[in-house]
Amino acid sequence: MKRIVIFASGSGTNAENIIEYFKEKEHISVAMVLSNKREAKVLDRAERHKISSLSFNRTAFLKNDHIKELLKSLNPDLIVLAGFLWKFPESIIAEFPDRIVNIHPALLPKYGGKGMYGMNVHKAVVENGEKETGISIHYVNENYDEGAIIFQARTEVLPSDSPEEVAAKVHQLEYEHFPVILENLLHE
Repeated sequence: MKRIVIFASGSGTNAENIIEYFKEKEHISVAMVLSNKREAKVLDRAERHKISSLSFNRTAFLKNDHIKELLKSLNPDLIVLAGFLWKFPESIIAEFPDRIVNIHPALLPKYGGKGMYGMNVHKAVVENGEKETGISIHYVNENYDEGAIIFQARTEVLPSDSPEEVAAKVHQLEYEHFPVILENLLHE
């Protein structure tokens, strides 16, 4: 059985989409959902799907090895960042090489880096008059949004599109492609 551990910081719509996608798969399961915010809606979503979840603080993640040791005990085949906003510590990246995957709501290398997440990205795309945007699924390394790109999908940005309309288009791409790409990675 292949195991996925999901990290998320917010509402968890991508996490729930992944959970639902793999619910009927016999050889892949979501083992746990982890969040850096105790009040994150993703934890409620995990509970509804009867998936173990845990919130943690900065100390457990960055200053000691609590989360790294938890991950080692879970032995995930993939660690999936689905709207997780903290930079991953190098000690965890080193422990799980090429097994940590992130999704970014833009066509990297554009609109990546610290502070470029969610509506910040979509506002920048609209303000800069981009003709297209999309998603980038990539491996996580020690720098924000600079790991090797696994997959990208594109969508048109119309001159009349608001940041919210761009966000809706990007979310559709995320829901459509993220679980499929994860499944492909697990079958490689």
